[in-house]
Amino acid sequence: MNNNTHEVPQEPVRVATVRNVTKVYRLGGQDVKALAGVSLEFKQGDFVAIMGSSGSGKSTLLNLLGCLDRPTTGHYLLGGHDVATLSDEDLSRVRGRYLGFVFQSYNLIQQLSVVENIMVPLSYQTPIRPDGRELSTKLATLVGLAGRLDHRPSQLSGGQQQRVAIARALVNNPHVILADEPTGNLDTATSNEIMDLLDVLNHTGRTIVMVTHEPDIAERAKTVITLRDGLIQSVEQNQT
Repeated sequence: MNNNTHEVPQEPVRVATVRNVTKVYRLGGQDVKALAGVSLEFKQGDFVAIMGSSGSGKSTLLNLLGCLDRPTTGHYLLGGHDVATLSDEDLSRVRGRYLGFVFQSYNLIQQLSVVENIMVPLSYQTPIRPDGRELSTKLATLVGLAGRLDHRPSQLSGGQQQRVAIARALVNNPHVILADEPTGNLDTATSNEIMDLLDVLNHTGRTIVMVTHEPDIAERAKTVITLRDGLIQSVEQNQT
């Protein structure tokens, strides 16, 4: 008798779900709908690029995904939590636990060293991790900055500063990395190095959601979502 069995592949874990989300801003006495009903699902290991012209809603969507803003209507579920129902304190706690941020302008603190910048998100944790410096040093090494641990941002190139920002985004072991134009201030060669690093992180199971206006950068993602007038215009899968 053949007792061999076939294992059923496990479905990737849903880490974030957007359900019919709208976002309306009051500007100059008029309502402006930045998002007009967007539904998306992000699973563990996804690498998604969000594109669209100015005013398409991509920055608004990223702010909502990052819990930096709340939807006007609809639901955003992050790690099983409905963001709209959370207090500001709980929202901050969920953001720190589930999300890591990478910005176009790096957002490093000029007075701090590489290791100290990476440690910054840990300062909001209670209790403070006793191994914070050791962890930050390991992450600096992971992103190729082992020889720059005590350097200040002004002593680093743009690409090196972005590597610090990526290490900082990883320090809380987040479920999702949100990257806002992560190569926007970098030359082509350095952009490719940063994308190579994001590829490596994605291959280890990290979920990455990236806003970009550069088609060649978007091609590095697994999925490209294009927004127009606050709605999803297209969802395309890249060849991998």
